[in-house]
This record gives sequence, C-alpha cells and structure tokens, in this order.
Amino acid sequence: MTVSEKQVAEVQEKVAAQRDDIIRFLREIVAIPSINSQLKEVGERIGAEMRKLGFDEVWFDRMGNILGKIGDGDKILLYDSHVDTVDIGDPEAWEWDPFQGKVEDGVLYARGAGDEKGSTPGMVYGLALAQDMGFLDGFTAYYFGNMEEWCDGIAPNALVEVEGIRPDFVVIGEPTTMKVYRGHKGRVEMKVVAKGRSIHAASNWLGDNAIYKMLPVIAGIRDLDANLHVDDFLGKGTITVSDMEVQTPSINAVPDEATIWIDRRLTFGESKEEAVAQVEAQIPPKNREAGDVQVSILFYDTPSYTGFVFPVEKYFPAWALDEAHPLVKAGVATRTIIGLGNEPAGKWDFSTNGIYWMGKAGIPSIGFGPGDEKTAHSPVDSVPLDEVVKATEFYALLPAMLKE
Repeated sequence: MTVSEKQVAEVQEKVAAQRDDIIRFLREIVAIPSINSQLKEVGERIGAEMRKLGFDEVWFDRMGNILGKIGDGDKILLYDSHVDTVDIGDPEAWEWDPFQGKVEDGVLYARGAGDEKGSTPGMVYGLALAQDMGFLDGFTAYYFGNMEEWCDGIAPNALVEVEGIRPDFVVIGEPTTMKVYRGHKGRVEMKVVAKGRSIHAASNWLGDNAIYKMLPVIAGIRDLDANLHVDDFLGKGTITVSDMEVQTPSINAVPDEATIWIDRRLTFGESKEEAVAQVEAQIPPKNREAGDVQVSILFYDTPSYTGFVFPVEKYFPAWALDEAHPLVKAGVATRTIIGLGNEPAGKWDFSTNGIYWMGKAGIPSIGFGPGDEKTAHSPVDSVPLDEVVKATEFYALLPAMLKE
C-alpha cells in the first residue's frame, strides 16, 4: 500500500487533535503502581481506553497480561509494551512522587514513564487510528500489555504456547529514542554457591569459610569481563557479579554458605554452555574436585498475580533481524515519512521481550519507542511527552508501510 503525503498529514492532524487525551492516558497509567508484575489495576485502565477507542476485543490472558484485538485480516501484527515496573528503590532518591511524577521542560518523570509505559498510549491510539484510516486491511492487530521485568520473554512465550496467538510481526515499545532497533545481546543468569563449615568465629581455623572460597571466583569473573567476544553489530559480551548472599548462624560465626548471582550478556558467537564453562573455570581446581563450589543457570517458576505458572530457564538468546527484512525496511521508512530522518536501524544495550519473539521463536521483530533506555530503573525514569505523541504517528502508519 502506498501512503500519500495527504494521508500522512491526516494522521498527523488527528494525532495532534488527540494530544491531550494521549498525555492524560499516560499520566493516569504511570500513577497506577504495577510493581512486581501486579498488572491488574493498570491493565483494567488500559483495557478501558481500548474499549473507548473501539477495539474489537479486550481481555486478560491466563498469566494476567492485558490484550486488545482490532482488525480481522490474515496477517497478525502485535505491539508489545511491558507495563510492569521495578520498585522505586530508595524513596529518598526521588525528588517527586514517583507515581504522580512531574512534568518539567516537556518531560514526564515518573516510575515506568520511560520503561515502559510510555509506548502504550501511542500503540493503543495508533492502532485505533490505523483501523479508522484503513491501514489495518489484511491485518489482525493486537496490543499486548505484559509483564517482563522479572523474566524477559516469559509473557510472549506463554502467549504463543498457551494462548495460541502467534504473530507474523512484532513491534516492541521499549525506549529507542525514537529510532528503529533490530536486535540486542542475549543473557544468561547464573548463580555460584560455595559450601563451607560453620564454627564459632573465635575458633575460625576449625571451620571452612564459604566466603573465602568465593573470593577467587569473584576476582576471576571481574577479570574475565574485559576478554569476552566482540560482535561487529551487537558489541562485546559482558559479565558481572550482580548480587551476593551469605548464610551464617550469626555475625560471630564462620559462614557455611556463600552465593553470588551473575548477569552474563551474550553477544553473537557465544553460547550459554560456553558462558557456564567460563565461570566454572574460575573455580579453583581443588574446589571443583571437591564439588563444594558449583555453578547453575537460574530457573523462573514464580506464579504471576493470577497464580499462573510458566517455568522457564533464565537463558535469553541474542538476536538481530536482518536490516533488509521487510519489517525493518518498513520501520525505517515509516520513521522517515513522519519527519524523523532516515538512518539505519540500531540496537538496544539492555534486554527486551525480543529474546523470545525473535531469539527463540524466530518471529520478525523490531523496536520503536519514546524515551531513552539510559533512564530505566532510575529515579529519573522519564519520557519526553512530544515523543509519546509523535510515536503514535509511527504506530498508526507502520501497518500501511508494511504492506508495500
């Protein structure tokens, strides 16, 4: 389908007329806490907006994610926006209420504003506008407001395998500073557990300190980071110790267990097996032989707020969609016709649901969203309001450009 200058101008005029509604909708959903995947309240508010805008169906899936369906074509297009958030952290670090937020110099600062509720208004209003303009002819489109923060990809994995909805194309709304992205590194989450023997600290030589067994492993991981593989597009793999916990009878005793958690970002050319082997190689030979220091990949089986359980290993593959793919080309072209310039598709530094959509399921996926990932999970979580509104034009026009 060819989109004329007149149609682009009409979309932009209609989006401009809805600016206040779009911003009000965003302010209302960031004001509803959705920490630790508690999506019910914010999902109900999003569902109400979709019903108001004329979506054909609105419902919660078994996990508790909110979906809206619009159109009835053969090809399935899905817009993915995770609407859960991390906690606020130290309340003293916030100079304003993290949920009511503040607007300063045209930027909304609030928990979830950038990561990632900022894409939801544009997706919802954009799909409704696409339907009104006839751009969804041939498509069935879904808005998918989901939980992602504690396990990337688990919501789309369940959507495909349990709910039976498998899109042909996916657009991920994680912040991209209004550029088109086509991939990012993968990740594997691991833990290392060192076992020791407790004794009173006054007789520490009679015990076996689990912390001391962990020290060479931590040092080895620290030094390993600089020497990991580099891919031309995705960049260098990374590794860091991200948490630590010690088990001890008291602060006057030798610890009998120490655990570290590891965040390992995988670039192309690296495998989860290699990543585990690299950590195992940091364990001193005597401990490997004794089996008192061991590495394992984490497993996620925490029930959602509805009680739904979908067990998955916490391995998330790297992915990139070819820059010549029609979806990438349509995304870049859409960005160009709405006046944002013409530049090659880029990549995220952090991880998204793309690890399932494209990484595991091979479903063509791109990213486009307002805001900058660098503010995510911080007390300056934020999104420029002009970008939130402008993104609506992109989401409305993309289906038409994808049909060209």
